[in-house]
Amino acid sequence: MARDPDIAIIGGGIVGLALAIGLHRRGVRATVCEAAPELREIGVGITLLPHAMRELAALGLADEIRACGVETRTSAFFNRFGQSIYSEPRGLAAGYAIPEVAIGRGRLHGLLHRKALSLLGSEHIRVDHQLAGFAQDEDGVTLRFRGDAGRSDRDPIRVAFAIGCDGVNSAVRQELYPDDRVVFTGINTWRGVTRRPPILDGGTYMRIGSIRTGKMVIYPIEPVGADGTQLVNWVAEIERPTAARNDWNRSGRTADFEPIYADWTYDWLDVPRLIRGAELLLEYPMVDKDPLARWTFGRVTLAGDAAHPMYPRGSNGSAQGLIDARVLADRVAAAADPRDGFAAYEEERRPPTSRIVETNRTSPPDIINIRVEELTGDRPFDDLDRFISQDELKRLSDRYKDIAGFSVEGLRVA
Repeated sequence: MARDPDIAIIGGGIVGLALAIGLHRRGVRATVCEAAPELREIGVGITLLPHAMRELAALGLADEIRACGVETRTSAFFNRFGQSIYSEPRGLAAGYAIPEVAIGRGRLHGLLHRKALSLLGSEHIRVDHQLAGFAQDEDGVTLRFRGDAGRSDRDPIRVAFAIGCDGVNSAVRQELYPDDRVVFTGINTWRGVTRRPPILDGGTYMRIGSIRTGKMVIYPIEPVGADGTQLVNWVAEIERPTAARNDWNRSGRTADFEPIYADWTYDWLDVPRLIRGAELLLEYPMVDKDPLARWTFGRVTLAGDAAHPMYPRGSNGSAQGLIDARVLADRVAAAADPRDGFAAYEEERRPPTSRIVETNRTSPPDIINIRVEELTGDRPFDDLDRFISQDELKRLSDRYKDIAGFSVEGLRVA
């Protein structure tokens, strides 16, 4: 049986790699074990809110991210008729000391992977290691893996501690909670990327419509190129009372959702054309899991989506996972026994992330769209102030920022 470094990080995604880098910078040895046969730059877009960028800047990646992403200057809300509901400045334009940046998820993953490789060495970033189970005792944790895309067993690895960073379908969490299940309430999503001329000013994050009648989230993830186009990420979200759940990361079909958006043509955007122009289209279910009463069991703990999977609303899942990585690295490095560090980390991070999971279910940022749709009877309006004021809409937006931990004042205090 191989004896590995002190900590095994299960999962080589954004949180797992950020944690490995953070531990290394604090003098703690770790090895990342990733189930995929290779780490590739694939996927659609991700928005890095200021508190996510703060964590990535601390890892030395801010300049590279800003160079290949798009700084978000405005967040804008529209009804499904293309009418403006509310808009607000974001990032530096809103008074933050740190920008908000949209980027391809694969591009961000690649930056983290290369950074981790340069610091840890390739021997500490192991791919094709799918966790098959683990057992712990007083002295350590024995990890069992499968390789060759899950078709054959690998030699077990003995480590002092293990951290599950393996996402919403976490194998580590499943071992700790065998009856654990995702919560699906009938909302399916399709995610695509389309290359086209900039929409509006080329730096706006847009939410159009609501999940009740069809919703689109749209934002650019690459700077405008020499040909005058940029890569735009978009997400279609639809709630259906009896809908079957979408698969994970499977290629999507426009026929499954495009008819809902057939008449979404505005003088500033043709949504059906945006959908039809997709270079990549994937389907996902919108799921989360009920908050756990406990993340840590002896020498094993959870982080990121393995600990607190939340609805992908408000661009906050990645930010909370990155904060997990920093707090966990800090607490482990400061503790004489990493088990005490695990406990301190959980005490600090579990309550706020549980609140965000609940808020993303009931009062996400797009509650603005839902509220306006209710008040106007899902019809075009002549004067929105007859139904709701801009100050009331701002309060809805600010409330989410406060709970999610990225209000301007909250980040200034942090």
